[in-house]
Amino acid sequence: MSWFRIRWSWSLPATFILFFVAAGAPFPFGSTNDLSIAFWCLCLGIAVIFAPTRDLGRPHLWLLAGIGMIVAAYAFVLHEQLSDHPWIAPFQPIWKQASDLLGVPIAPSASIVKNEAFFALGAPLANILAIVLGITVGADRMRARRLLWVIAISGATYALYGVASFLIEPTMILWRDKTAYLGSVTGTFINRNTAAAYFGSCAVIWMLLILEDVRRRLPERHIEWRRVSLDLRSIPPKQILPQLGCLLICLMAMFMTTSRAGVGLSLLAMIVALTLFLRKDLPPRTGIWISLVSGAAVALGLLQLLGGRVSSRFDSQGLVDEGRVEAWKSTLKIIADNPWFGTGMGAFQWAFPPYRSPNISISGVWDAAHSTPLELASEVGIPMALLVALGWAIMLLVLAKGVFGRRRDVIILLAAAATATLSLLHSCLDFTLQVPGYSIPFFALFGAGLAQSFSSREGRASVDAGATARRSEGRSATPPFSPARGAGLHKSV
Repeated sequence: MSWFRIRWSWSLPATFILFFVAAGAPFPFGSTNDLSIAFWCLCLGIAVIFAPTRDLGRPHLWLLAGIGMIVAAYAFVLHEQLSDHPWIAPFQPIWKQASDLLGVPIAPSASIVKNEAFFALGAPLANILAIVLGITVGADRMRARRLLWVIAISGATYALYGVASFLIEPTMILWRDKTAYLGSVTGTFINRNTAAAYFGSCAVIWMLLILEDVRRRLPERHIEWRRVSLDLRSIPPKQILPQLGCLLICLMAMFMTTSRAGVGLSLLAMIVALTLFLRKDLPPRTGIWISLVSGAAVALGLLQLLGGRVSSRFDSQGLVDEGRVEAWKSTLKIIADNPWFGTGMGAFQWAFPPYRSPNISISGVWDAAHSTPLELASEVGIPMALLVALGWAIMLLVLAKGVFGRRRDVIILLAAAATATLSLLHSCLDFTLQVPGYSIPFFALFGAGLAQSFSSREGRASVDAGATARRSEGRSATPPFSPARGAGLHKSV
């Protein structure tokens, strides 16, 4: 028991800090300013120092090693873009052109904006620290479940604030004037699309928590669908109504954002997560299709009931704006001209104007490509973007293996897989994962899901092997027939 208390005391700071950051990251306007990002990086960095490692097995160490490879690649790209003498990266021709026009020597750089790569490092660093902490803290199943609850409860709180502030004072976000999306709920975020993805992700978590609670209360091992209504009536309402209320608040806030992609992808994630959760209780042949069709029908009903403005935007503007498609084409041209090391981290808004399509409206400044994969490739080059894509593919495969292989705590894996897929797909159409207020808590959830993707036997194998080795070393340290041991044995007898 004393050793358990020592372990808990060492893991408590990292766990508390991770929960605090996961709950607080969306609060200061989505944490998009440099001061907020620096603060969260400081908190997460301190938490990594106290991160518990005793529950880590060999699979977890392999995951951390893979993250280390991505960090090393980022460090190499960062060196090339910041150094006055890069090892292999070519200099941007814009510096020679500027030198010739001004008639003065200018030190060249591999980035079109000097030192901008250093200031753009904050958000990726926070995401890396969050997923590392998610793996180390989430290796313990109880801490992983608490993280799930922290994200769910904080999400419902932000959704409640978003709806209330929209009804009371729609021209304000916290203590600032709201200058855009005045007809949409954004919560504490600036952008309605990010808000929709956040509220939708929290709705997915609440749905899974409710399903787990209800499924645990049903008496049969396999659901008898003819008796489901009777079984549900036996559940005390006060034990399920709070969770249902939180789910409805998140859904209401999500629909009130009027984001087409955010609402559509969130509903899709809920349908797929519901089907996967109930897959063992569905009829063997037609059950999955019935669940998908029924879920789609319910989603369409909710869309008509709560998302009338979202439907009207689908009817009038389609799925994607024409200007956004033209911006993607322009970004592809940037990538084609800078395939190896990009134009520099954080330099998209300066690299885009020469490539801006004439079919895009001249009003406004494009400071984001509205597609995180394309923007990443334009800033750091194709090789680095492919390495990040490989990391995402491995993460999704590990989560999928855990969803179909684990029996206990499967909602942690489903929540991580569903929100990871939702955020990845939405980031292909927007910049959700570039907003730390969204990315930090859900990268932590991704890490916890990865940590729980391995069976207890698989995850503890290397830990038990190490403990056995330490015990054997301890036994061999004292001779088996030493006088000291003999005296101790004689005294105890």
